[in-house]
Amino acid sequence: MAPNNANSPNIPYEPLPLTDFPRSSVFQDSPSLQPSGLDSPPPDRTSYADDSIANAPSPRFLAAALYQGDDPGNRGSYASQNTFGSVVPSAPGSSVYALNVHSGQPLGDDGPDSEKGPGTGTQSPLYLAEKHVAYAAPAAKSKRKLLLAGAALAAAVVVIAVVVPVYFTLVKPKSDAAASSTSTSNPASPSSTSGTGSPTAVTGGNGSKVTTEDGTTFIYSNPFGGFWYWDPNDPFNNNAQAQSWTPPLNQTFQFGVDRIFGVNLGGWLVTEPFIVPALYEKYQSTTPQAVDEWTLSEAMAADTASGGLSQLETHYQTFITEQDFAEIAGAGLNFVRIPVPYWAIETREGEPFLPKVSWTYFLKAVQWARKYGLRINLDFHSLPGSQNGWNHSGKLGSINVLNGPMGYANAQRSLDYIRIFAEFISQPEYRDVVVMFGITNEPEAPTMGQDPLSRFYLLAYDYVRGASGIGAGNGPYVSFHDGFLGLNQWAGFLPNADRTALDDHPYLCFNTQSSAPMSSYAQTPCDTWSASFNTSMSAFGMTTAGEWSNAVTDCGLWVNGVGLGSRYEGTYPGNWPVVGNCTSWIDWQNWNASMKQDITNFALASMDALQNWFFWTWKIGNSSTTGIVEAPQWSYQLGLQNGWMPTDPRVASGTCANQNIWSPPLQAWQTGGSGAGQIPASVSSEYAWPPATISNAGAVTLLPSYTPTGTVATLPPPTFTVTSGKSTHTANAGDGWNNPSDTAGEMVGIATCSYLNPWIGPSASPPSPLCSSGAAARALPQPPVTPLPSRI
Repeated sequence: MAPNNANSPNIPYEPLPLTDFPRSSVFQDSPSLQPSGLDSPPPDRTSYADDSIANAPSPRFLAAALYQGDDPGNRGSYASQNTFGSVVPSAPGSSVYALNVHSGQPLGDDGPDSEKGPGTGTQSPLYLAEKHVAYAAPAAKSKRKLLLAGAALAAAVVVIAVVVPVYFTLVKPKSDAAASSTSTSNPASPSSTSGTGSPTAVTGGNGSKVTTEDGTTFIYSNPFGGFWYWDPNDPFNNNAQAQSWTPPLNQTFQFGVDRIFGVNLGGWLVTEPFIVPALYEKYQSTTPQAVDEWTLSEAMAADTASGGLSQLETHYQTFITEQDFAEIAGAGLNFVRIPVPYWAIETREGEPFLPKVSWTYFLKAVQWARKYGLRINLDFHSLPGSQNGWNHSGKLGSINVLNGPMGYANAQRSLDYIRIFAEFISQPEYRDVVVMFGITNEPEAPTMGQDPLSRFYLLAYDYVRGASGIGAGNGPYVSFHDGFLGLNQWAGFLPNADRTALDDHPYLCFNTQSSAPMSSYAQTPCDTWSASFNTSMSAFGMTTAGEWSNAVTDCGLWVNGVGLGSRYEGTYPGNWPVVGNCTSWIDWQNWNASMKQDITNFALASMDALQNWFFWTWKIGNSSTTGIVEAPQWSYQLGLQNGWMPTDPRVASGTCANQNIWSPPLQAWQTGGSGAGQIPASVSSEYAWPPATISNAGAVTLLPSYTPTGTVATLPPPTFTVTSGKSTHTANAGDGWNNPSDTAGEMVGIATCSYLNPWIGPSASPPSPLCSSGAAARALPQPPVTPLPSRI
C-alpha cells in the first residue's frame, strides 16, 4: 500500500476489513437485582463494632435500601463491609439518604436535601424511633413522684423538640457554611456517618464538595437528585445513586424497564489514535511509526528518556479521573462502558503491551462508579491475535481469532480470558457495579462465519454462568456483539439463556459520504435504526447500542486510523470520490447556534431510536499539534461544554414519532427469572465447541491448539485499609475467583507441538508436522467448567 502522506511509511497491512465487503448504513462498525443466591461467606464483622451507644438510632439522613429477596422491604448493600450478610442487617434508617423512604416513592430532582421519613413531623416513624430510643421510660416510683417526673420529662421534651430543630435547621447550617469557606456557590455540605469528630463516611448531593483520594477537591454538580457516597471504612457500600430515575446500586436495575443512558470510556485502557492523538503524535517519525497500541508500545519502550512504557500509566492516571465519573452522573447518564484489553490480565512472549497495569485502573473505575452510583459494562475490547484487524483490537492488520491457522488457539486463549474476567466481576463485592459483560467487541463475523462465532458465544456464555451462577443478581448480563451481521440474524439465539443482551454499533459515517447539511439528519436515526431495535427487543431480548456517535461523515483527525485519510475528502484507501472539505465538520470553535442545534437534534433522535445506548465516546483528547480536539462529534463531554449535547437525556423521549417503541417487560427468563438458564439440549448440541473448521485454515483437527495445564492468571483485587476504633485491618475484597469449583487450568502450549506467531495472519500454513510423533495432532476441546452449586 502506498503511503498516504510523507510521515506514513509502507506498512504491510492486510486489506482493511471495511473494504472487503459491503455494509448497510444501518449496521456500521467503529473505526476503531435481585439478591444473589451465592453462599459467599460474609466477612468478619466483629472488628467493625465501635463504641456507639447500644440501640441508638441510625442518623436520620440515612434511610432505606430496597429490596431484600422477595421482601418488599429493605436490603443491605451487597458486599458492604457493614451491611452485607446477617451480622449487621439493614433497617429503615440505614444505608441511603432519606430519598426513597418507602417502596414506590419516587425521588425528586431536587437532590438529597430532605431528612423527612414517611409521614411528617412527630408522626414520622424515623422521628418516633429516635425519640423512643433517646428518651427511655423511667424506673417505677411513687405515683406522685412519677407524675412530677412525667411533667418534668414532658417539659424537657417540649424544650428539646423546639431547641433541637432550631439548632439543626438554623444555627448549625450557618456554622457549617461558615466553616466551609472554600466554595463561593454555597454547596450542600457532605454528611458524615461517623459519630466521632472526624468524618469517616461522607455523602452529598448537588453542590457538595468532593475530596478525592489525592486530596484534590471539586464541587459535585448533579441537578437530577443523584448523590455520591464513599466511606473508606466501608469500601463496598452500594448506597450511591446517579439520578432520581436510576435505582441506587443496592437496588435492582430492571433491564428492559429502566433505560440505559450510557457513555464509553474509549481511548483510556485501550488507546486509539483518534481519541488520544497526543500519545501517538509523538511517535510519527519513529520506527516503528505508532499506528496502534502494539507499535505505540514498541516506540514507547524504546524511548527510555521519556519513561518508556510507564508513559502509558501516566495516560491511565490523567486521561480519565474520578471527576469524569462525577460529571457523567451529573450529565444524567447512568452507565459507563469500559473497553478493557486482554493484556490487563497477562501478555505472552513477543507481545509488547504493558501487562496488568490497566487492570489497576479498571479497579479504580469500579471504585469511582460505586461512589457515584454508575453501573459498568465491561467490554472485552482486544483479543489475542485480533478479532477484527482494527487498531483498537491492539494490532492493526489481520484477523487471527476464528480465522487463519492460529484462529482456534487464539479463540481458546480468549475464552480463558473471558472466564477470568467473569470470575472476578461475579464476586459479591463487584456484581452490583459491573452488571454487564461484553464478551467480545466487534468480532468480524463475515470473515469468521456466524456458525463458529455462535459456538464461541455459547461456550463464553457457559463460562460466565459457570462463574456467576444462574438467576437475577448472579453476575452480569452477557452481551453478544452482532458481528456486523445485523440484529435480525440473531433473533431467537440461545433461547432461555440467562440474562443475555445483543449489542449493535450503528454508525452513519463509515459508508457513502454525503454533502447534505447536518440539519437534514434530524430524523435519520429514527428512520434508519428505530424499527430494527424495536424488533430485536422482541425477537432476541435485551438489545443495546454499545456505540454510536454524532458523526455523519468520517472527518476528523485519524478517525479512520493514522495516515488513512477520509472518505469525505477522497483520501481514504480505495476509490472514494471527493465530497467536500472536512473543515466545516471539525471546526467546532466556529460552529454557530444552528449547527449546534442540528447536532443536538441528531443526538436526541439517536437516543430515542436506540432506547438503551452507550455514546462513543466520553472524551476526545487534544492534539499536541493544534492544542484542540480534532474529532468533535465524537466527544460527549465537549458537546456538553459547548452546547450541542442535551444536558438531560430524558428529553429525547418522543423524538421519533410513531415508531412503535417496544413496550416492556422482557420475558422472565430473559431477566434471570423462571426458566432462566434452561437452554434446550438441541441448541447446545447445535453449537457444540469446537467448530469443525476454521475460516481460511481448514479442519480444526489440523490446527495448533492449547491444553488446559497452565496456571490460571487470577486477577488481583484492590486493597482497602479499614479503621475501626484504634485498630486497622484490610477489607475483604474477594480473591478474584467466585466459583471455587472451577479448577480447570489455563490454556497453554503443548511442549511437543509447534505453534505459529498468534498474529501471523490467514495466509500462513499450519505447522507441519503439527506435533511430534509421540503427540496426538488433534483439536483439544475447551475444558468444561463445573457450575456453581445451586443456592437456596
